[in-house]
Amino acid sequence: MSIQKHLFFLLGALSVPALTTAAQATPIEDKPSFPTISYWDNWTDPQGVTHLTKCKMSTFHEDSIASDSDKIMLSSPHDGPATVTMRVQPPHWKGGWNESHQVQWIVPLSGIYFVKAMDGTSVELNPGDILLSEDLAPASHGSDPKGHLSGNVGDAAVALQILQFGEASPSHVPCQWQ
Repeated sequence: MSIQKHLFFLLGALSVPALTTAAQATPIEDKPSFPTISYWDNWTDPQGVTHLTKCKMSTFHEDSIASDSDKIMLSSPHDGPATVTMRVQPPHWKGGWNESHQVQWIVPLSGIYFVKAMDGTSVELNPGDILLSEDLAPASHGSDPKGHLSGNVGDAAVALQILQFGEASPSHVPCQWQ
């Protein structure tokens, strides 16, 4: 299976449970002719400041995964070699201010994960929510922190699935995949 299809299935399959629970985000809009998937983009502007922007991926095309299968909608936001990491952060874990070194897609599997950007924007991600972390090369601005702050919300451990693309370049504009 290609990286594009693998990414779609991982992101799409993880988003499906959110459709059944009203308390969680609804990342997939049910419009078969023009689907969209909501995600947060953590990006760096030309001045080196990181931002979090709510986006909707809508760059889908119709395809099949096998010659005898029904058609599905696919999107290929990144292509090339990828590393999949499953990470479990213990209760009350805080990551400190840091920057991403590779473009990565992060999907919480359990618990609530937070991310805060240099511009002060902060989001809480529930299971099935999606974060595109492309805050590569943020710049120092005096004694202000650089990159992003992340950690767990509440008393539970947080499990994350992280897809890292070593050859992908950050867009430096939000919502590149709309």
